[in-house]
Amino acid sequence: MSTSQATELRGRLEQGGLALGQARPGADIRLDGRNVPTDSAGRFALGFGRDAPAQAVLEIDGQRQMLAIAPRAWKIQRIDGLPPAKVTPDPSDLARIKAENQLVAARREIVTPIAQFLDGIAVPADGPVSGVFGSQRVLNGEGRAPHSGTDIAAPAGSPVRALASGTVTLAHPGMFFTGLTAMVDHGLGVQSVYAHLSRLDVVEGQHVEKGQVIGAVGASGRATGPHLHWGVSWLDVRLDPETVLAVLATP
Repeated sequence: MSTSQATELRGRLEQGGLALGQARPGADIRLDGRNVPTDSAGRFALGFGRDAPAQAVLEIDGQRQMLAIAPRAWKIQRIDGLPPAKVTPDPSDLARIKAENQLVAARREIVTPIAQFLDGIAVPADGPVSGVFGSQRVLNGEGRAPHSGTDIAAPAGSPVRALASGTVTLAHPGMFFTGLTAMVDHGLGVQSVYAHLSRLDVVEGQHVEKGQVIGAVGASGRATGPHLHWGVSWLDVRLDPETVLAVLATP
């Protein structure tokens, strides 16, 4: 696609980033060959993972546009000498972990053609950031999965608010890693997740408004203390929540 034909994108073309665009209603849009959901006005979102390659291919009605994806540096923490039980889950827990991962993956397959996240956003909790997206621990020489969200330090019982309007796709009473967990679908493949809660105030299928209290900060699941872990995904791609906030706060 020539420069004059190129679709203008707003947002962050970077690892962990979110970008927004618009095409004609009903356009066939693909990112690296993958179908991109659109709403009735032709608006769409694009997400790029933590380890996204340097280039992506955006196709709109067969016309190709090369996107340069900026790299980012991630925090790596190495800890050695830990007891094995602190590094690897007990085999009896692995089946549960696998089933819960499959459940979350299935919820992320839910895509609605309404971009509710464009109607405004709210910071999910009040407090300092205590954990950042993309950071990774290497325990006893073995790399753990990178941190998939942002942690906010807050007292237990503090309110947790919905990032944007949407529909609750998951309200789980206790997952192995994330404890009481909620997920909200905001449309076009964009969903948010809230973990380690001490209380759930919503049920699956419930509509919530931006800023509505959906639960309370806690330390359920595998957590060393009360905090909110929250994340954002586009389809099955995890995004940097702080970047998402910056993009969606920009008119």
